[in-house]
Formats: sequence, C-alpha cells, structure tokens
Amino acid sequence: MQTTDIIQKEPITAIATALGQAGISVIRVSGIGVFEKINQVFRGKNLADQATHTIHYGHILKDEKIVDEVLISVFKSPHSYTGEDTAEISCHGGSLITQTVLETILQAGVRHAEPGEFTHRAFLNGKLSLEQAEAVADIIHAKSKKAAESAHQQLEGRLGSHIRTFRQQIIDATAMIELELDFIEEDVEFANKEQLHRLLSDLIPEIDQLLDTYEAGRLIKNGVKTVLAGLPNAGKSTLMNTFMGKERAIVSATAGTTRDVIDADWSYDGLLFTLTDTAGIRTTDDEIEAEGVKRSHKAISEADIVVYLRDMSAPFDPDDEAQLELIRRQWPDKPIVVAGSKSDSQILDQFSVDIQISAKNGTGIDELKRLMKERVLADAQIDTSGIMVTSSRHRDALQKSRGHISSALQALDDGVTGDFLSIDLRAALQALGTITGEITNEDILDSIFSRFCIGK
Repeated sequence: MQTTDIIQKEPITAIATALGQAGISVIRVSGIGVFEKINQVFRGKNLADQATHTIHYGHILKDEKIVDEVLISVFKSPHSYTGEDTAEISCHGGSLITQTVLETILQAGVRHAEPGEFTHRAFLNGKLSLEQAEAVADIIHAKSKKAAESAHQQLEGRLGSHIRTFRQQIIDATAMIELELDFIEEDVEFANKEQLHRLLSDLIPEIDQLLDTYEAGRLIKNGVKTVLAGLPNAGKSTLMNTFMGKERAIVSATAGTTRDVIDADWSYDGLLFTLTDTAGIRTTDDEIEAEGVKRSHKAISEADIVVYLRDMSAPFDPDDEAQLELIRRQWPDKPIVVAGSKSDSQILDQFSVDIQISAKNGTGIDELKRLMKERVLADAQIDTSGIMVTSSRHRDALQKSRGHISSALQALDDGVTGDFLSIDLRAALQALGTITGEITNEDILDSIFSRFCIGK
C-alpha cells in the first residue's frame, strides 16, 4: 500500500513482548518527538541525530541512577511500522526491569498506548490497508500452522489487491453511467449497455469464488469446534486424553463422571481442533446430570462436527440409538462421525458405526483423525497459499456488494434509468471499500483494533 502524507501524533509507548522471565524485553515508542523524549532518560548518543534503522547502546536512567543497559533501535518517519518516528528499546527480560524501564519512559512525558494503537496508526498513515491490519492480529492469535499461513497471505495484500480490482471494475461502470447522466439533455450515450452488463456479470462469479472459500477459511482461523458425545461411560474422556497426549479429562469406570463440558485445543495436519468433552447424554431424573445433558446439547448445537461414541463393549442400549437420532434430527446439516469405542474389548457387533477405535491401545485413532478432517471440510479445499476469506466481516461485505451488483444487473435488464443504477453501484463500492479501509468509520475501527494486544 502506498504511503500517504504521514501524520505524527502524540508519543505513545507499550511493552511489545510478553511479560515474564526472558533474555530480553522490547518496549516500543512512537510519535512526534519520541527521540527527544527518550533522550531525557537515556545516557548514550543523541538519538535525534542518528540515522534511521540504526541501533545504539546506552543506559536508561531514573533519578540519575541506572535502571538498565539497553539497545535502542531508531526508525525515522516514514520508514517505520507506524510511519511515525519510532524507537524500540531492548532491555533485559523480567517483569520488574521491563516495568521499571516502561515507567521511566512514561515519566518522560509519553502516554501509554491503547490496544492496537501502533497498528491503528500504521493504517491511518497508509502503511497497511485495513484487511492487512486485521491480518496482523490474526497472525498474533494464530494457533495452527494453516491459520498462520492464511494470515500471512492476507498480510501480503493479496486479498486487498483482489478487492481493489473489483472496485475498479465497478468504478469504471459507474463512471460510464454518471458521465451519460451529465449529458442527458444532449441525448449522448456513453454507456454501452451490453458492455456494462458483461462487466458487472463477470464480477458475480469472481465474488462467489471468494465467498466459497469462507467456510474453510473460518475453520482455519477459528478452529474446528469438535464435540465428543455419547452415552455415559462411552469413552469420551479417554478419547480426549488420547488426542491430547495427556490426562486432560478425568477417566473413571463410573458412568456420569463428566458432569460439565471440558475444552482443549489440539492440532492435526496444520488445522486446529477445539475438543469438547461433554457429559454423557441420556434420559435422567438426576437434576445435576440433567443440567450436564442440557449443556452437552448446547455444545453440540454450536459445534462444527460431532464425534459420537458408541461403546462396543456394552450391550445394546435403545437410548443410545435414540440420542444419536435426536442429534441427527435436530441438526441435520451437522457433520457427524459415529465411532465404535472400546473395540479392544468388543463383545457385540450390532452397532452401526463409521469406524471402530480403541483409545486404550490406539487402534483406529489415526483413521478417525483423518475422517474428522474429511467430514468437517467436506468438499472445501484448503489452499492457504491462495486467496481465502477468513473474516465474517469480509464475507458480509462481499455478500452486500454482490447483492447490489445483482440489483444493478436486474435494473439494466428492466431498463431502469442510470441514476438508479448508480445508487446500486455506489452501494457495492462502499461495501467493498469497508474491507480495505477506503471507506470506514470509527465503529468499525474500534471493533477491529480492540482485538489487538497492547504493544502492537
């Protein structure tokens, strides 16, 4: 994205690295007059006189006493992350030292930064487009390899480039129509209706192609909500522990040990699965157990996929079939994998299952993992090297734009006058502009940057 005129605001500062015991911590400072502010508490070279992208050794002082020895990286406007004059202070790691250095900078007249304020300034100064700024937060919060890959391709600006191409096509169509409106009294026709129709029609499948990536993109970004369900003592907690490779859930031969939902994150083939071990679902008069069943049903309703376990070592229970059919009836479109558990001690073979497993000895676990991924993604193809929509905000904007383009096409077919066509096309432009930030408002910005950690 091309840098516009840089606006330097009041200096802000924050710790940019996680607090705790570490080799170093980094404190970021950005804004007008930052070098002069830091010079007040820095014994070393005059930072204001130093070239951009240089590093300088010295000491931070408080009340003329040395707080810590530091290295300060100098980035001069516009060649910095925010576009402003920026310094990054590398001090020794550790909560006490880092906090003391930060407090010393604050006492020099620098304000503490709000969450995401550095990236917000980078956006305002044209260093990042809005979807790139969102990608920064996605990289920070990524919990799987594919989530990080997807965020990186968005940070590279590939989605924004695609959106700006769409906008330019709509701008060209709008220009033809509005130019014709300017000469309406001269009865001059600038807009070739067939060409206009073709230009707008070509946009629809291109937008649809992006929208088709959303479901897989959402799962990559947010993770796959996976519920382990079944009757009490069907082996759900044992399976969860097997997935996690540790004792995450309590395992007992006593039915009904799990009374509430238990969540844990687990990655498979670069994709994050958020596993939920639920209370056994069955008909019960026990008040506490009934509440557990209620919470299990709520977790199932919110899940992306359900792994339903049937105990292969126990006699057939009609309630097992009834609970499975209840899930299928209430959530007919939800992917379900029916797994026969405890196959190592199987006594009956009268169950209808997709796969037989034994969490105890590992039989069928790898096949179950592959089946879970296959079912939840269905026909969706994950290609994090390509353009992928991962944000519901971007999806909604694309859907709105598509709707306005469709309305404009219908209006063209109906012979509606250019002024009404122009309204639809401008609405489509505005919807796309909210993705890249060409068109935005404070509510959108506040919502986006509130997701950031302080220091980024």
